[in-house]
Amino acid sequence: MSINPNQPIATAFTGPVLYPWDAGSAVAELQELLRAHGFPLRVDGDFGSVTETAVRLYQKRNKLVVDGVVGPKTWLSLKTKVKPGDRPLEQGDTGRDVLELQGLLQVHGYQLQRNGIFDELTQQAVIAFQQKHHLKACGIVNASTWGVLGEKSCPPEPKQKLWFTNPRKWW
Repeated sequence: MSINPNQPIATAFTGPVLYPWDAGSAVAELQELLRAHGFPLRVDGDFGSVTETAVRLYQKRNKLVVDGVVGPKTWLSLKTKVKPGDRPLEQGDTGRDVLELQGLLQVHGYQLQRNGIFDELTQQAVIAFQQKHHLKACGIVNASTWGVLGEKSCPPEPKQKLWFTNPRKWW
């Protein structure tokens, strides 16, 4: 059996097929993604009529089959078009924004796999990052964490010596 190195990435952009009146964590993630795309939904994990209407509108706007069912193509569209910072991220979330989060964490020196899946190692890196930067260390990537993650990590400029410690410099 060969292992496909692209499998984790593919998994990050799919989800279970969801039908109106389904319930659970996958529906809550769907609602979070729809909110990130501008639909004013309550994230309650219930695929009711309001969520179904939002799914249908999303499908229509993105030239997908408008059936109210969240299948592979709808998941792929939702997860690849979501912008980093448009939704809070926590363990279990997947998508392009999680992939970006993992890339930023790598830039900041954390060793983790960039697979688009907010797994336990990603959560541990997020908590360590939040602690290091004096943020609430809850493991949820909110606007504050995104803001600090996105800051340019330039080395600090050397401090200017005072004129009386270095007579050759007056500035």
